[in-house]
Amino acid sequence: MDNTLDRDQLYDETLGDLLELLEDKQYFRARDLLLKFNPADIADLLEDISDDAGLRMTVVLFRLLPKDVSVDVFAELSPEDQMDIVSEVTEKETSFIVNELDFDDKIDILEEMPANLVTRILEKTPASERKQINTFLNYPDNTAGSLMTPEYVSVKKDWTVKESLEHIRNFGTDAETIYTCYVRDGSWRLTGVVSLSTIVLSDEDTKILDIMHTDVVSENVDADQEEVSDDFKKYGYIAMPVVDKDDRLVGIITVDDILDVMEDEATEDIERMNGVIDFEDAKKGYMDLTVWQHAKNRLPWLLILSVVYILTGIIINHNDNMLSSAIQLVTYIPLLMGTGGNCGSQAASLVIRGLATDEVETEDWTKVLWKELRVGLLLGVILSVVNFARVFLLDRESMTMALTVCGAMLLITVIAKVIGSMTPLIVKKVRVDPALVANPAITSISDAAALLVYFALAAAVLQM
Repeated sequence: MDNTLDRDQLYDETLGDLLELLEDKQYFRARDLLLKFNPADIADLLEDISDDAGLRMTVVLFRLLPKDVSVDVFAELSPEDQMDIVSEVTEKETSFIVNELDFDDKIDILEEMPANLVTRILEKTPASERKQINTFLNYPDNTAGSLMTPEYVSVKKDWTVKESLEHIRNFGTDAETIYTCYVRDGSWRLTGVVSLSTIVLSDEDTKILDIMHTDVVSENVDADQEEVSDDFKKYGYIAMPVVDKDDRLVGIITVDDILDVMEDEATEDIERMNGVIDFEDAKKGYMDLTVWQHAKNRLPWLLILSVVYILTGIIINHNDNMLSSAIQLVTYIPLLMGTGGNCGSQAASLVIRGLATDEVETEDWTKVLWKELRVGLLLGVILSVVNFARVFLLDRESMTMALTVCGAMLLITVIAKVIGSMTPLIVKKVRVDPALVANPAITSISDAAALLVYFALAAAVLQM
C-alpha cells in the first residue's frame, strides 16, 4: 500500500512540476522530466496535461519526445487522445507513428482515422503490407479477425529444431510473442503448437513433428470477441491462434488485446444491468460523453419503466377502498416495495454474473430455483422478525397489522428472489443477452409483485 501511495504522490508531484515548467515555457526540461517514466505513465501524464493546460501543450511535449518513445506513448493513449494528437501533428509525423506501431495497434488507430487520412497513409505503405492492412480492416468489428495480428512465429512440422531456431532468430524480432510457436504444414494449415522452451531444450536434429502438441485450441476469424474472451479465461493462454474456414493460420490474438475486450464487455454488462443502453462508441468513457449522449443512453429504460409503473398505480387505485379504511397500510408500502426490488435485483445480478462466467447454465434452473427459494425463505424470516418488532413495538400497531406487514415481507422476499433469479435464465434460453434484463426492470416487476402480495394478504387478514 505504501508503494502505491508513493507512486501516486510522485505522479501528482510530477504533474504539478510539469505544469509549472510548461507555464514558464521550459519545454525541454519538461520533456526530460517525462522521460523518467515508462510510456504508459507518460501517456497518463499527457492526458492530464491536456485537461489542465490544453491540447496545444500536450502536442508540444509529444513532439519533443524521441521518436521511438513517442510511438510507444501513442500506443498507450486512449483513442480520443490519439485522434487529438493526429489532428494537430503533420501528416508526415502521423505516417511515421502509424508505420512504427505494432500491427494490431496500427489497425486500431487506422479504424479510428478519417478515411481520407487513412488513404494517404496507406499510399506511403509498402504494397505487401498495404494489402495485409486492407484485409484486416475489412474484418467485422468485435470478431476474432478484427483483434488478431499477423506478427507471430510459425514453423513447419518437418523442420528440425536447428532450422526452427534459425527461423525464430531471423523473424522473431517483430513478433508479438515467441514463447509459443505455431506449427503449420505446406498449405499453412495449423497442425500443432510447440513452446520455445521445448524447442530450446530439444536436440537440434529433432523434428518439430515429434515434439509438438496437436490438441490446439484456435479461434475462427468470424468468432465473436466475447467467445474468444471466454476461451482465454478458460485455458489461460497468453496467445491464441486464429484460422480461416479452411483451418489456415492467419494470425494470433494476444492476451493484452483480449484484456481490453474483457474490460469493454464488463463495462457494457454493467451499463445494461443498470438500465443504460450505450448508443455511442463503447470505448468512450463517462467523461467523454456529452450530457445529451448520457441522457439519450439512459432514456429508453426510464420510458419503459414509467409504463411499468402505471401498473403499480392501477394496483393502488384498485385497492383505494382498503387503503381508506386502513390508512396504516400506506405507511409500509415503501418498505415492502423497496425490499422486493432489492431482493430481486440482488438475485438477478448474481445469476447474470454466473451466466457470464459459465458458472451457471440455463439447464441449472431447478438448482438455482431451489437455492433462491431457500435463500429467500431464510432472509424473509429474518426480515419479518425484525420488522415485526418495529411495527408492533415501536410503531405500536395492532397485532393484526404487524402480522400482515411481516407476512407480506416473507412472501415478497421469496417471490422477488424467484423473479430475479429466473428472469435472466429465461432470457438467456431465448438467446438474448441476460444483461439486457436491467436491474431497474427487475426492481419494477418486483415492486408490482410486492403490492399485489401485500394487498391480497391485507384483504385476507383484515377481513377475518
